[in-house]
Amino acid sequence: MSEQQAGPALPSAEHHEGGFRPMMELIEEHTADTTRGGPHFGALIEQVRTLMDRARLACPSDDEALEAIAILEKLNEKLEGSVTDEWSSPTWTRLDLPSRGNITLPPFTIVKAGRDGVDARVTFRPFHLGGNAAAHGGQIAIALDELLGMAAAVHSGNVTRTGSLTIDYRSITPLDTELRVHTWAERMEGRKVYVRGTVHAGERLCAEANGLFIVLKPGQQ
Repeated sequence: MSEQQAGPALPSAEHHEGGFRPMMELIEEHTADTTRGGPHFGALIEQVRTLMDRARLACPSDDEALEAIAILEKLNEKLEGSVTDEWSSPTWTRLDLPSRGNITLPPFTIVKAGRDGVDARVTFRPFHLGGNAAAHGGQIAIALDELLGMAAAVHSGNVTRTGSLTIDYRSITPLDTELRVHTWAERMEGRKVYVRGTVHAGERLCAEANGLFIVLKPGQQ
């Protein structure tokens, strides 16, 4: 991530906007805690992603399914004690990990983020399969929504929520391929931030998006 990275912050239940982002003064005051979750958190997330990939294409026998179920039940019991609330989750601060360690997002890495836009690299994995070795359109939308929102927030210097999102799928988006994503704000009118984004595989345009993001008022959800 470059020096123009999106503002790191440590949110709390007492100081936040929109129920999911801290106030901008906190963004300026805090630095990201990349130790949260410990030094093995990234490896844990990678194993979970691998499990998701395997489960997406698995066709187990009865014995394999029963054995896997027993292992997963024990694992869920093991992790239950470490479950915390969203304010304490490592995914708020782990800017050193793909998608901040958030397994609900396709894994991306920020190359640059500033008022002129966000550049990222994303790889869709077997879990994100739509069919015929192509990424699912909904998974592409998730990635673009996240990165368009980042562009809107960095450009406006404020917390934003998605107002609308339109995606045009121009060609097949391949799996297991590092793709380039570029998102940027075209203009801002009051609390409305109009953004655009593209996804490329090499020189080939896979998808492009237009979005409207709304700057939230302090405390607004």
